[in-house]
Amino acid sequence: MTTSEGTTSEGTIAPDLPPSEHKPDKPESLLTVLIALTANTLIAIAKSIVGAITGSASMIAEAAHSWADTGNEIFLLVAERRSAKPADKTHPLGYGREAYVWSMIAAFGLFSAGSIVSIWHGVTQLTAEEPEASYTWAYVVLGISFVLEGISFLQAWRTARGAARRLGMHPVHFISATSNPTLRAVFAEDAAALIGLLIAGLGIGLHQLTGNAVWDAVGSILVGVLLGIVAIFLIGRNRDFLTGQVVSEDLRQRAMDELLREPSIEAVSFLYLVYVGPSRILLIAAVDLIGDLRESELAREVQEIEDRLNERDIIERAILTLSAPGQKPGL
Repeated sequence: MTTSEGTTSEGTIAPDLPPSEHKPDKPESLLTVLIALTANTLIAIAKSIVGAITGSASMIAEAAHSWADTGNEIFLLVAERRSAKPADKTHPLGYGREAYVWSMIAAFGLFSAGSIVSIWHGVTQLTAEEPEASYTWAYVVLGISFVLEGISFLQAWRTARGAARRLGMHPVHFISATSNPTLRAVFAEDAAALIGLLIAGLGIGLHQLTGNAVWDAVGSILVGVLLGIVAIFLIGRNRDFLTGQVVSEDLRQRAMDELLREPSIEAVSFLYLVYVGPSRILLIAAVDLIGDLRESELAREVQEIEDRLNERDIIERAILTLSAPGQKPGL
């Protein structure tokens, strides 16, 4: 069966994989996370040192942001590893949804360690005494950070753009829609980091130009608000997949059409498709078979159809049953 995935603004799942595609390339997804982890670790160390030297509220907020991102990348690595575990007796549908659990933990970390800390520090600095320090190193670190964050963001952008182009979607729409939580998290966090660096630089610059430290504190608060918005978005998307949000009507219809192309299927009376992990779908269907077959022949034919469906990379498991007598097709 050919399938695709994603979520529209109305909350339904929209296409994410074109008919010829299979599961996402794990090495590429892992590379995206590793690049982000390396970049954020270096940036966090540099920002912390310069923040301590200058006392800049915006720089300290950016340091908190980068440390939060660094911790998040570790959670995302765990998500990649745990979700790849094969199905077993205790988890017959695999461990795919672990990706959303660990990605949600990372999003909560971004909210608490990044957003709340940055806002709190900015508020406390609104009435604090103005530190006397040179901001030359602050600008240097912001510039270097922008380059490193840009490298990480470009990797995530290339990955998203490649998949989005095959679907005729904009990369930003694809990121909102995709069932791959690690790609979405890295993309969103790196985009927020680049914007946050510009905000921090503006806050420091206005502080220098006006001599008023309030601008620096406001920069810290704005960075915190930005992180909060991104964290809430990521939490919401992971919650959607954890609670079993079903696929779109478009995808459901495509699945229905393909089932009906099976020579032995006369009608499909029930079809249910739900994601059980990144690009992993559980398919349940009730079908009418052509002809008047004996019970043993019916069971064999249904099993053969299931086996063909289960060979599809994106199908975690297909479960078919015969329609109940009098059940209307297409429900």
